[in-house]
Amino acid sequence: MGERLKLILWICLSILAFLDNLPSPNKVSELIQHLNIKFVRIYDANIDVLKAFANTGIELMIGVPNADLLAFAQFQSNVDTWLHNNILPYYPTTKITSISVGLEVTEAPDNATGLLLPAMRNIHTALKKSGLDKKIKISSSHSLAVLSRSFPPSSATFSKKHLAFLKPMLEFLVENESPFMIDLYPYYAYRDSSEKVQLEYALFESSSQVVDSATGLLYSNMFDAQLDAIYFALTAMNFKTVKVMVTESGWPSRGSPKETAATPDNALAYNTNLIRHVVGDPGTPAKPGEEVDVYLFSLFNENRKPGIESERNWGMFYANGTSVYALDFTGESSVPVSPSNSSTTSPGPSSSPGNSTVIIGGGGGARKWCVASSQASVTELQTALDWACGPGSVDCSAVQPDQPCFEPDTVLSHASYAFNTYYQQSGANSSDCSFGGVSVEVDKDPSYGNCLYMIAPSTDGMNRTMAGNITGNITAIDSPMASPSSSSDGYRQMVVSVAASVLLPLFVVSLSLW
Repeated sequence: MGERLKLILWICLSILAFLDNLPSPNKVSELIQHLNIKFVRIYDANIDVLKAFANTGIELMIGVPNADLLAFAQFQSNVDTWLHNNILPYYPTTKITSISVGLEVTEAPDNATGLLLPAMRNIHTALKKSGLDKKIKISSSHSLAVLSRSFPPSSATFSKKHLAFLKPMLEFLVENESPFMIDLYPYYAYRDSSEKVQLEYALFESSSQVVDSATGLLYSNMFDAQLDAIYFALTAMNFKTVKVMVTESGWPSRGSPKETAATPDNALAYNTNLIRHVVGDPGTPAKPGEEVDVYLFSLFNENRKPGIESERNWGMFYANGTSVYALDFTGESSVPVSPSNSSTTSPGPSSSPGNSTVIIGGGGGARKWCVASSQASVTELQTALDWACGPGSVDCSAVQPDQPCFEPDTVLSHASYAFNTYYQQSGANSSDCSFGGVSVEVDKDPSYGNCLYMIAPSTDGMNRTMAGNITGNITAIDSPMASPSSSSDGYRQMVVSVAASVLLPLFVVSLSLW
């Protein structure tokens, strides 16, 4: 197959403050290389990150934060210095292929729209001086709020208050053959209008279709409707030929009590179905066959990010490498995904498709976990738990306060997580589940809610994902900024925000890098 899967890597200094215990850039780079990921997006030009990806062949899209737009727009010398200090020393050893200038500037608290194009032009000038203007593309990502309305798609137009900066920016994109970048989040549309929008429609699982009465086009999912709204808005401004890149899309796995659709099951359903849709069903009702790059957001949960609960739970992984839910990046998993409408889960063992281990390949054989015995005393369990988290070298951060396996806050629950992690990392042999007689092997997945228990690879050749593991059989192609039509294999180019493109045969990859 020739699919290309891209992922966004949310790794920059402005974001690190929102996440405890994030692996170092070098560790994340090792992980990405281990997974044969070929395309990564970061949100600034962090030197440590750029160094970490040197000589890897991984293609980077880097960002210019909104806070830098004033300096970049005011003086060419500021941009020249930035390029000299942050880009040129690492290029081409670090394969930088595009620069996203600003982030949803129309939503920024201070009006930065007037600064955007001057900053983009100055960056282009700096690149041209260095002979890189044809090798590194420049654009800027926007939210759907740039539209005055988004439904029906055929009626979509850009908001009049944004036309003054959008028109010349679009002319710049045409001149430099760069894409228009847009962030699409059906989750927000559903959350804010759940009385009008079906959850299944937002999750790509609707059995009915919504009609655009002006065109007769039928929409079976909100993502296509939102994307077509952008196409129609561009056409209305006579920019029909501009390529569109979806630079963020995703679904949170946890939310506040009012965010009932923010669940692991729904996050798994949306991201799985989005991958299936983009990889296997090209185009939209208005543009059938039109290929589009899509970035799925994001790699890590950000446990210290301010705002409502969902803001901290867009990731596919926790900082310790444990997966929030087991996503099949190939889009070929046979595991059923069903919408759920409850943001709360009861602590305790369960085995739901949305948060348990996903079986990718064929084969047989029983899976086993190691958990604490309910017959053991608290003192015995605490002693064994202390050993597992100490001399046993188990990463027990997941059972700390505010982490996914902290609740229920009991020694029995915490010991079960620690015992199983040690057991799986040691090879899942019965002798690894002793702990002085206070543990037992079980054949039912003890994962619950956002707390996923690791599962070791089977010895009978079964292919499976582990907690914190990724499998797939995706082949990468070069040039993430190339137009889809230039891809020799004819497949859509998919970007998934955890951040990068995955090339894997069907086998288990251990995330024991941190």
